[in-house]
Order: sequence, then C-alpha cells, then structure tokens
Amino acid sequence: MKKKNVLVTGSSRGIGRACALAFAGNGYHVFINCRTSLDLLDETTALIRSAGGTCTPLPGDVSDPDAVRSMFGQISDMCGGLDVLVNNAGRAWFGLLSDMTDSEWRTLIDTDLSSAFYCCRAAIPYMVSRKSGRIINVSSMWGTAGASCEAAYSAAKAGLHGLTKALAKELAPSNIQVNALACGAIDTEMNARLDAQERAALEEEIPAGRYGTPEEAADMILRIAESPAYLTGQIIGMDGGMI
Repeated sequence: MKKKNVLVTGSSRGIGRACALAFAGNGYHVFINCRTSLDLLDETTALIRSAGGTCTPLPGDVSDPDAVRSMFGQISDMCGGLDVLVNNAGRAWFGLLSDMTDSEWRTLIDTDLSSAFYCCRAAIPYMVSRKSGRIINVSSMWGTAGASCEAAYSAAKAGLHGLTKALAKELAPSNIQVNALACGAIDTEMNARLDAQERAALEEEIPAGRYGTPEEAADMILRIAESPAYLTGQIIGMDGGMI
C-alpha cells in the first residue's frame, strides 16, 4: 500500500517533532522542516529512521514565499504532492504592544500566519486534483480568548482561525478538510521563559492542573488527520479546560 505523505512545518522540536514522530509511526512519509535549527532537524530525522519510519528533511523559511515554492517543488518531484499539511511553524512575542517594533510585528505575523497561507496555497492544487486532502493548522487558545502582553500573537492566531474556517468552506466541495487545534499551555520551549514560580502559578490556573505535552498535541493532530471527512472548519480546543 502506498504511503501517505505529510509535511510538518517547524518540526525540529516541540509539537512539530512530536507530530513528525507520530505520523511516521503510523506509516506516513514525513517531510520535516525548520528554518535554522538544522542540528535539531537532524535529530528528528535520526529518531524517525531509528524507529523504522521514513522522512525527508526540507530546511527552509516557511515565512518566505520563495522558500515555500522551492520546498513544494521538491515535494512535487518526489511524490506529486501532499495528503496532509500540518502548519505548525510559529513563534511567540511577550510584552506590551506599544513596545513592539515594526520588524518584530512583521516577523511574528509572517511566521505565525503568512506561513500557513503560503503552504496552503502551495498544497491545495494537488489536493484538489485528487479530490482529497487534510490541512491542520496548529493554533492557540489565545486566538480565541486573547492574552495580555501577547496581543500580536493572539492576533496572528485569531487570523489563523479565520483562515481555517473560510478555507474549509472553500475546499469542502473538493473533499478537503481544514481544521485547527487551539492548544493551551503545552510544555515546550515557547514556555521556557517562565521561572519556577510563574510556571507553578500558571499550572494553578489550568483546571487539569498541569501543562499538556507535545505528544498529547501530536496524538490529537494525527487523530484530526484521520478523522471522518465530515469534520471540517473546526477550531478544536485542547487546553486542559482553561477556556
């Protein structure tokens, strides 16, 4: 049976790496990606292959449309196109909005929102030609609720939610499902800025009483990818009951 192909952006660490391992462990060929952490991408490659999975590293900046075109050219040459796209690449910025520079705003929006647009645009034609495909956008509960001192990040994730819902309607006639996973506090490097006291305080706010793990998020993303075709246009919350 022919393997399905998935691209997981930002897969050198955290949720992205966990996703790459989960998909590979379930028989997918995984295209893995990062912008600069090539040593960590090599680690992801080694982990997948040592477990008997297959993958192709595609380093590149998914916030750059030319880099995305180049990546998808390589995918097209290898297998024609993707069965599943997981838009996971992202970054955070903490602080008062009034202190954010023009450059910091553009970088965050390009990484957290524009990258999903570029990758969706590149993936869609092949999926439409086959009348089949899954697109999963990795988002945040702050895209729904908003977070103080994370206004730009919240805005980008809210935009990702809008893109998810609108694109799901656009692609439903072609049997392509588009959904998003709105993650809560996941135990990744993005939250490493918190000291022990801040971490404990946040855990007290989470009804589940703990951070989520990258593996839990990856398991849910895989489940969404393999869910019934009638599931589309949904922002699925996974936040330990926070919102």
